[in-house]
Amino acid sequence: MNFFNAFWVGGLVCVAAQLLIDYTRLTPARILTGCVVLGVILAGIGVFKPLSDFAGAGVTVPLLGFGNTMAEGVKEAVNKDGLIGVLTGGLEAGAAGISAAVFFSLLAALAGKSRMKK
Repeated sequence: MNFFNAFWVGGLVCVAAQLLIDYTRLTPARILTGCVVLGVILAGIGVFKPLSDFAGAGVTVPLLGFGNTMAEGVKEAVNKDGLIGVLTGGLEAGAAGISAAVFFSLLAALAGKSRMKK
């Protein structure tokens, strides 16, 4: 049942993003940013944890999960370091994922040949 819930909830997230691409003038970058912000908002109001317990990877793997990671990092840093944690917590929590994305993007760029589209 866990796989099924992850599949249909993750599918709904993807359908929502695709509908925004198809029926609005929003750019994909703005839609992706909106997904991260939505993950932060859901974590802030306490909805993300029960949703992730129900749907698992269906909500934690998409960009909603990245937003949740950043929000949780801010909460922990504020509890530990005070107000300065608002500025540092999200960066500390998301540093591993961002570093991995940059590293593997570099590897892909080195492995592939870039050329102009015809």
